[in-house]
Amino acid sequence: MSLLTSLIKASTQFQQALEKRPPSASGNASAKPDAPDTPTSATDDRFTLSERATVDTARPKSTRLSMAEYKQTVGQDLAYMRETLRHKLAEYKLNPATSVEVSKSDGGTISLGGKIPEQTRSRIEQDLNNSKPFREAFSRLSASEPTLHFVDNALKLNKAYGVNNSLLDTLVSDNQQFNGLQDLAHRYDSMRQTISTDQAGGYTDRKNFALSLNTRA
Repeated sequence: MSLLTSLIKASTQFQQALEKRPPSASGNASAKPDAPDTPTSATDDRFTLSERATVDTARPKSTRLSMAEYKQTVGQDLAYMRETLRHKLAEYKLNPATSVEVSKSDGGTISLGGKIPEQTRSRIEQDLNNSKPFREAFSRLSASEPTLHFVDNALKLNKAYGVNNSLLDTLVSDNQQFNGLQDLAHRYDSMRQTISTDQAGGYTDRKNFALSLNTRA
């Protein structure tokens, strides 16, 4: 069979196939696509999203808190203060195992407690008060450490006994962006004025806050 004969035969078959096709719908209206089946499977996206939204709404707001991140923040300030004090004890030829209590005096300055000679204590206190990073680290801890202690205890009680702390839920914002440790500390510091002693859970006022540090710990 020649090439020309093959082409003519193929053309004829193609024409016959076209003539057998049903006529297309008249007019400009296009055929509507079939409506998608209503999802009924539990694995369907819409079902899953709806289920998740219900679960998230039912969960206590306190479950949004990032305790690991909060503890890391507090730990960094504690480590900085401990390292600074360790260098100060070495600088003034004091025993590196000396336990030091750091607090604020009535005048708002850094004050030290512990078995340190009075003259040396005064010089170290002056050095620490002249250190802005040290003052800022202590200021942050005076707010965040008591708050972290309260939140941690409340979450542990909730997990162990199912005891929900209404104060904790009040502290947590619906906007996760405002649930940083400093945000919680600020709200806790403000709200403690209007809550009972039992709810406060042994709250320590910032001005009475003190840290006992062993530089070898």
